[in-house]
Amino acid sequence: MTYAEAAKHHGTTSQLSILSHPPFYAHSPPNFTMSVIEISSKEQFTSLLGSSRLVVADFHADWCGPCKAIAPAYNSLATQLSRPNAITFTKINVDHQQELAQAYGVTAMPTFIVFKNGRVNQTVKGANPAQLNQIVQKLASEASQSDDAATGEGSSSGEPWIGGTVPKGYSDITDQVDLKGLELLNRDTDTAEPRALFNLSKPSGLAAKGKAKAAGQPDWTESDTDEQLMLYVPFNAMLKVHSLQITSLPPAEADADDDETPMRPRNLHIYKNTSHVLGFDEADGIPPVQKVEIKPGDWDAKTGTATVPLRFVNFQNVTSLVMFFVDGDGDSEKLRVDRIRVIGEAGANRSMGKLEKIGDEPGE
Repeated sequence: MTYAEAAKHHGTTSQLSILSHPPFYAHSPPNFTMSVIEISSKEQFTSLLGSSRLVVADFHADWCGPCKAIAPAYNSLATQLSRPNAITFTKINVDHQQELAQAYGVTAMPTFIVFKNGRVNQTVKGANPAQLNQIVQKLASEASQSDDAATGEGSSSGEPWIGGTVPKGYSDITDQVDLKGLELLNRDTDTAEPRALFNLSKPSGLAAKGKAKAAGQPDWTESDTDEQLMLYVPFNAMLKVHSLQITSLPPAEADADDDETPMRPRNLHIYKNTSHVLGFDEADGIPPVQKVEIKPGDWDAKTGTATVPLRFVNFQNVTSLVMFFVDGDGDSEKLRVDRIRVIGEAGANRSMGKLEKIGDEPGE
């Protein structure tokens, strides 16, 4: 039944509960389970699209019988697969959020839309739990494989790999990166999660001339719809940042498996001490602390690493960085980054808001 038909023929409504057992509620519904988020505004939904790799949206209506019939199955799927900042299940009441329904062309209920990396990936119209389950399970499996690739190499023993030299008086302080707080916009989800960029292991691309397919899943990241990437990097301690080392190992065009060979970064805008990742439009309106151009000669021929010196006086007391990869060194719409290292001095631990000496266990 379409939205228009149902709205015309239903004079009374009853609210939908996604709890496994009725009753349905005639007034405001109770809170939905922790596995499902009820969307109350367009801004809330936009924020979720930016923070969660996969978002499943159930566009429903109170007067929709099939919506009520599939609710327990949807709730069960959400309970099984939800993972913070990775897989998020939502419910959107089309009567309360008409702007969202119109934006995504929803005209019949229920409609399920699966978003991957902030963009529509799959749409299921009607109460078809088998089809919905198949699509979501497949995407969830792909997400889990990507997580394994991003974390598996970092647990190996041995000295951390670094692609450039560390100036006297400074250290590699990459271990101060808060991996759980990383955010990366416009990432191709077929490539690794942002935590892979700070993996302490040697990039697989060095052994495979950029292909890096021998180990299974990629341990690098590439941009998605264009060449830009926006990376938010929070730290566990107050830092003085001297420089960044960026490793990029795109394959030679003759060796590339894809139709479009990714580029190395060229222009980089760096911001500091923001509390969240900047949107691309937002960053355009904020002057960066420093603009950097990485020239072709800056890339080390052996390690594929370029050292980005920062104006040290401007990067004292740093709690976070935003790295805006503006463009690359060619005409491709793909940009590739394999590793990032942070060089400088680590200060006081920021855990729980209490200043702790580095090396001490944070207090409760």
